[in-house]
Amino acid sequence: MAGEEWTTAEHANRYLAIAGDVPHRAEGEGVLLEQVPHDARRILDLGTGDGRLLALLQATRPSMRGVGVDFSQVMLAAARARFADDKRIELVRHDLVDPLPELGRFDVVVSSLAIHHLEHERKRSLYGEVFELLQPGGLFANFEHVASATHRLHLKFFAAIDEPLEHEDPSDRLLDVESQLRWLRELGFDDVDCYWKWLEIALLVGVKPGSPR
Repeated sequence: MAGEEWTTAEHANRYLAIAGDVPHRAEGEGVLLEQVPHDARRILDLGTGDGRLLALLQATRPSMRGVGVDFSQVMLAAARARFADDKRIELVRHDLVDPLPELGRFDVVVSSLAIHHLEHERKRSLYGEVFELLQPGGLFANFEHVASATHRLHLKFFAAIDEPLEHEDPSDRLLDVESQLRWLRELGFDDVDCYWKWLEIALLVGVKPGSPR
């Protein structure tokens, strides 16, 4: 299981309490939202947490159907509370260290600050699974915690988010942007690029070739 501490209420609730305070997070999420077509009918969120990103997407896409995947019961409970009685959102318990279950095809796959908990080999294989899940022309947008180029920049990031380095999440498996963009290209994605970045937070985007829907 990736990061068992995320199954504890203390760890998960601490994250939820500070998640909205990460500097520039709303700015980066805004760039992600701009990339997602407003007529996207089916969207998958990997590591959905409390459903924050699905809710942001749904705000301007009332006809979308969303699937949120997470392995933390604490996070899923928060997501269920957010989407109570909303039949447009399906929540699935699944650990991303394992191959994705049968979920159908999607117009868009997104993730927010989740995939960096996986070992690097699993990150790459998950990107391949995402490629297969997408409809032709479908979009993958990963809003991610990435590795700094130097230790000095790593320290700068923790200073910027006002967290001591000893609070660094032990489940983090950070990887540089360039390696992940290369993987996406090798797996067959088009228009691969880093669309936005601030220190260790980056938006990585790729599109599956083909005509959308």
